[in-house]
Amino acid sequence: MSAHTDNSIVINAPMDLVWERTNDIESWPRLFGEYSSAEILHRGGNTVRFRLSLHPDEDGKVWSWVSERTSDEATRTTRSHRVETGPFKYMFLFWEYEQLDAGVRLRWVQDFEMKPGAPLDDSGMAERINRNSRVELALIKERLESVHALAAVS
Repeated sequence: MSAHTDNSIVINAPMDLVWERTNDIESWPRLFGEYSSAEILHRGGNTVRFRLSLHPDEDGKVWSWVSERTSDEATRTTRSHRVETGPFKYMFLFWEYEQLDAGVRLRWVQDFEMKPGAPLDDSGMAERINRNSRVELALIKERLESVHALAAVS
C-alpha cells in the first residue's frame, strides 16, 4: 500500500522571494508554524541534509528526523526524502513553483508508506498531512505576502 498527497497555494509575491525564503531551511522555524528548529548537517552542491524538530506535543515529546533536499532552480523544483524514516517505510516530497498572473503557485506532493504498527495507517497519515499542509501553506502565504508588502512600501 502507499499514499499520495498533493496540496498547493498561490502566493502573491515575486518568484525570487518565494523561492529564496522557502529554500532557506535554517529560517523554516520562522516560516512554518510546526518547526521548533532546523539544523543543517551537510551541504553539497544543491543538496542539503538537515534535521527538523517539531514543537513538543501534548505529552512533551519533541519529534525530529533527518531529511535530504535537492533543489533545482532552473526547473523551480525540489525533491526531498526522509533519511531517518521514523514511522514511514519511505517518504518522498516534491515541491514545484509555478509563475502565474496571480503570483507563485507553490505545490507540495508527498508519496509515502507507513510501517506496520505505526500509529496511523496510510490513509490516516494522508488525512493528517493534507490537513496540516493546508494550515502550513496558508501560514507561508501570509508571511511571504507580508514580507513582499513591506518591501514594496520601503
